[in-house]
Amino acid sequence: MSLPLEGLSAIVTGAGRGLGRAEALELARLGAAVVVNDYGQPGRDGSGAASAAPAEEVAAEIRRAGGRAVAHLGDIADFETARALTDLAVAEFGKLDVLVNNAGILRDRMVFSMSEEEWDSVIRVHLKGHFNTTHFAAVHWRTRAKAGGTGVYGRIVNTSSEAFLAGSAGQPNYAAAKGGIVGLTTSTALALARYGVTANAICPRARTRMTEDVFAGFAEPTAEGDLDPLSPEHVAPLVGYLASPAAAGVNGQLLVVHGGMVAIVDRPRVAAKFDTAKEAFTYEELDGLLTPHYASRPAGETFAASEVLGLKKG
Repeated sequence: MSLPLEGLSAIVTGAGRGLGRAEALELARLGAAVVVNDYGQPGRDGSGAASAAPAEEVAAEIRRAGGRAVAHLGDIADFETARALTDLAVAEFGKLDVLVNNAGILRDRMVFSMSEEEWDSVIRVHLKGHFNTTHFAAVHWRTRAKAGGTGVYGRIVNTSSEAFLAGSAGQPNYAAAKGGIVGLTTSTALALARYGVTANAICPRARTRMTEDVFAGFAEPTAEGDLDPLSPEHVAPLVGYLASPAAAGVNGQLLVVHGGMVAIVDRPRVAAKFDTAKEAFTYEELDGLLTPHYASRPAGETFAASEVLGLKKG
């Protein structure tokens, strides 16, 4: 019996550690040949010297298990590096079939304290990084489709966050980048569907080097040997599924995933609608319509992070 991703090749960015590592290992377990990309910097804020070691270690782990993998050291927020990454996948495996965008950094600060550099760096790695790799993968698939006169196999899995869905007071740069990734995903899904390519985004909850302080004390294993409810291994199977032929009908979707749960996030819906009684609204008319509407909602109706995440300390 063949494996779901047998004969396919994949790129996973930020795959030297944490969530990206788990995703790369899962794609390989399902039969894909994998390009393991990572810039290898030790700091979760993108600080420290670049190192090929993290990506090489994951690629070696895949090969030891009988899979095919190559390592790639590079900053995917650099346009030409993203081009070289796609070229490497094609050179090594003949084509590219799956792109998993996971690479990211954190530089947390409240909006009134955040520097321009802290804003720019996070937007650059997350949002521009997703665009760069998506661009070159899309060029590859479109070129193949036009040359063959038919559709191709293509899957994009992007990484958003519930920081975008619920807000995160100390992460305006990260929340904005993750919201932008959802917009990029839905646009890409529409643009590439005609070529046989799907694009979806996930909001994973996982305890990794980037999030260890965020999830400190939340949903920890209850007994020695138990799998951490926030382990990246809970997220990786969904990525494997979205990368597979079985997910051909899933496109432009946003899914939340963590320890044994997958939630499909619906598109925004209109909560209320008001029409002017005249040709155009006046301030007074809007005051008479909108103020009572919001006053009727529960006092202080906001989403606490723990409520949105569904997590409990202890």
